[in-house]
Amino acid sequence: MSAAPGAQAEGGGADGRRVAVVTGAARGIGLAVARWFLEHGHRVALLDRDAATLGAAVDGLASGGDAIAVHCDVSDEAEVEAAAREVDARFGRVDALVNNAGVAVFEHIQKTSFAQWREVMATNLDGVFLCTQVFGARMQARGRGAIVNVASISGLRASTMRVAYGTSKAAVIHLTKQQAVELSHFGVRVNAIAPGPVDTEMARLVHTPAIRADYHDAIPLARYGGMPEMAEVVGFLCSDAASYVNGQVIAVDGGFDAAGVGLPTLRRDLGPAG
Repeated sequence: MSAAPGAQAEGGGADGRRVAVVTGAARGIGLAVARWFLEHGHRVALLDRDAATLGAAVDGLASGGDAIAVHCDVSDEAEVEAAAREVDARFGRVDALVNNAGVAVFEHIQKTSFAQWREVMATNLDGVFLCTQVFGARMQARGRGAIVNVASISGLRASTMRVAYGTSKAAVIHLTKQQAVELSHFGVRVNAIAPGPVDTEMARLVHTPAIRADYHDAIPLARYGGMPEMAEVVGFLCSDAASYVNGQVIAVDGGFDAAGVGLPTLRRDLGPAG
C-alpha cells in the first residue's frame, strides 16, 4: 500500500506538518506505528503508562524533536485530558489518532476474575472511547482527521482463554463503526485493524514453539505478521490515499480469519502454488 506522506498536509499548526497521536506506543505495534509516521513526515506524540520504557523508546527514535513522550493511562479521563493539553502546547494540532493501547489476560472463562475483566475493559475499550472523545474533538473542530482503532482477530473469532480480551476487541470493532457513523459528519474518518498473530516481544515470550506451530498451520500465509506490516496498514488508513475508507475493519492476519475452519492438512495437500 502506498500512503501519501504527511508533508503534503494542508497548512496550519506550528509548521504545517501533520501530527499523529499513538497510544500504547512504548513498544510493539504502537512503536512501529509511531516510527512509520515519523518516516512519512509527521510529528508524533507517543502515549503510554510505562514512563520509563516510553522515554527510552522516544530517545531511540532520534527524531530531532518531532516525537514527544507523554505519560498517560488511557483508562483515566483526567490523564487523557492532560495528555491532550500537552500535545496542544507542543504541536498545536492533531490530525491522526491511533488507539493501540491494550492489555490482555489469558485465562479460562470460569477463572477470570471480575477485577481482571474490568482491567482489560478499562484499557482496551474505555481507553478507545476516552481518547477518541478528547482527541477526536480537536479533529472535529478542524473539520478533518483520521482515527484507527487497533482491535484484534480475537474480536472477530472466539478463541480459548480470551473471554475478556476477545470481548473487549469485539466491542472496539462495533465502537469503531459507531464512531465512523457519527464523526464522519465532521470530516473525521474512523477505521480499525484486526491483527492476527504478530511477532512482538510479548508473543515471543508467551507463545511456545507448539503454539507458534499451531498458528503457522492455521494461517494460510504460514507465518506471524511483522510489526512494520501492521504499521503500513495503519498509516494507509490515516493517509489521504484512504480518504473514502470509513467504518471498516481490516483483518491484517495473513488470511487467518478467511480460512475459518479450513483444515491445515487439506491445504498442505493442495501442493505448491503454480
